[in-house]
Amino acid sequence: CYFLNLFGNAPPLHQVPPLQYFVAYPHQYKFIVDEPIRCLKESPFLVLMVPVAPHNREARDIIRNTWGKETTVLGQEVSHYFLLGLSKEEDGLEDLQEQESRTHHDILQSDFLDSYNNLTIKTMVMFEWLSTHCPNTTYAMKIDSDMFLNVQNLIDMLLKAPKRLYMTGMMARGAPVLRDHTSKWFLPYSAFPESTYPPYVLGMGYVFSLDLPKKILEASAHVKAVYIEDVYVGLCMKHAGLTPTDPPHGGLFRTTVPSFTNSCYWTSVITTILQNSNQLLNVWGIYQTQAHSGC
Repeated sequence: CYFLNLFGNAPPLHQVPPLQYFVAYPHQYKFIVDEPIRCLKESPFLVLMVPVAPHNREARDIIRNTWGKETTVLGQEVSHYFLLGLSKEEDGLEDLQEQESRTHHDILQSDFLDSYNNLTIKTMVMFEWLSTHCPNTTYAMKIDSDMFLNVQNLIDMLLKAPKRLYMTGMMARGAPVLRDHTSKWFLPYSAFPESTYPPYVLGMGYVFSLDLPKKILEASAHVKAVYIEDVYVGLCMKHAGLTPTDPPHGGLFRTTVPSFTNSCYWTSVITTILQNSNQLLNVWGIYQTQAHSGC
């Protein structure tokens, strides 16, 4: 792992005020904790990129003990990394994160302020890292820390998927631009005049071929960076003349756990949003029971 002195040459933080609709991107953000050669050395088939808050060590440990420990699946190598920004508080996290990085070698931390309004920056920094560090990797997935992930079903899908210009997940088509000032995802006409967004994949979990990051980054130089990160990726895709692909069937990427799940639910999906990362421990046990029962 690699560290940059936080108090030495790090550029200033870039914080997005709550009522600002655009973020500071493109910008030369720097990684202060990095794994500069691991992805090149391992050359995995799939890289899982997990955006997570700097203080949320518990979520990282839970993932390391559930779907993050699945490193060889259906004969394919899988690796994971946690993507962090900087904490708003000076709370002594730096030393703990350096120790965590030395132990697990899965921490990537950049020098932007880690906040909800900076999720677009976090996503674009992820694309930057992948485009320069994983030349022999076929696919990557951005997945939130509160998600269940069935890595076997994901690999099974990817073994049959296109290897170029490919992105899939929970699709949003014809999504209306929300003009209600009280909405978490409000955008004024002045920021985005169209009434609907181009097709995009919901940001909690989507997978893409490793030729896409470069194309999205190239497009980002021409598309003003709105704070709604999955919408922004869709806008960059549109500018590049690309469209996300629907998954093989609609039940693979789920936004919620159904009220009544069948006895093989967790072996039939790829992702499902959970209430929190703690729920993942319980769900993972159920999933393993279902998998061993022949589901």
